[in-house]
Amino acid sequence: MNATGALGRYGEELAARRLVASGMTVLARNWRCGRTGEIDIVARDTDVRGGEVLVVCEVKTRRDASFEHPMAALTRDKVDRLRRLAACWLERCGGPPPGGVRIDLIGVLLPRRGAPVVEHARGVA
Repeated sequence: MNATGALGRYGEELAARRLVASGMTVLARNWRCGRTGEIDIVARDTDVRGGEVLVVCEVKTRRDASFEHPMAALTRDKVDRLRRLAACWLERCGGPPPGGVRIDLIGVLLPRRGAPVVEHARGVA
């Protein structure tokens, strides 16, 4: 695995830990659907009414903010692909839960010094 791949895996591990700490259940990591692509993390959450929600999480990790903040990296094309991937998951895994589907973005920033900064934006698309 190259340095970029290792960085991404580390960011995904931090993101998964954050989701679990917030009460979510991680169902899959790096889930692939043919040529459509990959979902970084698939999780289950509970909505405000207590209904189950399927959460498709995109994780973006950066070493520092010199390139682009990770939370700015979600493009319209990426959102469209995540929607197609969510539909593929639902088709293969039994349909939507009562609370529906949500797309979240988790940005991980690894500063030169100090602890990683993990930001979780819910329902970005």
